[in-house]
Amino acid sequence: MTSQARSIDALTKPPSAGYWPLREALAAYLLRSRGIDARAEQVFVLPAYTASLAMIADALRLAGEIAWVEHPGYPPAAHALGTLGMPLRHVPVDDNGIDVRYGIQHYPDARLVVVTPSHQCPTGAELSLDRRTALLAWAASRDAWIVEDDYDGEYRYRGHPLPALRSLDASDRVFYCGTLSKVLYPGLRLSYTVVPLSQVQTIESACQRALHGGCPEFLQAVAATFISEGHFARHIKRMRTLYAQRRAMLATALIPYEGHGFEVRLQEGGMHLLVDVADGLDDVFMARRARKAGFGIQSLTDWRQGEPGRRALMMGFTNLTSQSEADRVVADLMEVLLSPLNP
Repeated sequence: MTSQARSIDALTKPPSAGYWPLREALAAYLLRSRGIDARAEQVFVLPAYTASLAMIADALRLAGEIAWVEHPGYPPAAHALGTLGMPLRHVPVDDNGIDVRYGIQHYPDARLVVVTPSHQCPTGAELSLDRRTALLAWAASRDAWIVEDDYDGEYRYRGHPLPALRSLDASDRVFYCGTLSKVLYPGLRLSYTVVPLSQVQTIESACQRALHGGCPEFLQAVAATFISEGHFARHIKRMRTLYAQRRAMLATALIPYEGHGFEVRLQEGGMHLLVDVADGLDDVFMARRARKAGFGIQSLTDWRQGEPGRRALMMGFTNLTSQSEADRVVADLMEVLLSPLNP
């Protein structure tokens, strides 16, 4: 093979673990923003969060091992783990996040826990410090691993973003997963995972075996420059302010409908509002009806696989541009939701 051919081949086949300057830039950014002290070689770039889960399960040979997942929780994560051959155990979530004591009592032999501690998906709960400490201690004692999905940790609207669970991990048991796609552009397909230092070689081998693709080196190079020159941090700060305003617009637009059985629960962060619905209202049917009318609404019951419990609607606010628009959109939505319900 000629040197020119080797050069072209190197350009078309980016390193399986990710573009090195991007890994360096992400490591520096995470230390400043999330308190995660990690080397660049611990940062692996992948096209999606589910690809990270597949990589971890493959590298650690977890097929057949029990995994805790939050309940309610992010359906694609549960689906991905199920397809990877991991029996799932649903651990309930309350106002303090995943119930670690419940998980330990009922499923002590689990080898993997998948959590969203900074902003639980979808309830918005924050995992309490006591539960964080208990989860880390249990994982260390049972040779178990924790996947921390920090899908929107940058978007916290009161105070500073919470420290990552990974920053408290003295036993090197946490895989920290983040994304650039959600905070920049969904089509970017750039996610990343910070792996325990002890697992770097194992994960590198898994990356070389996997054919995940989807992370063009050119986009990785652009992202590296964007982060290292400080544009990413400024973008997050600007969007945090903008989204806080848009969240307030949607919450204000919903106030007149509280008497109709809707109650807004403002979360500390996130990119959607959770709107509780009164007893007697069917959130699954309402969400289905809203989607049929063109609204991107989801029901909390669907995220519990249909099991009984708290009923609520998940409403995004990031595309709103003014209070008048929010008022109009909510009025149109409520016309759909409050018309006679005949499932």
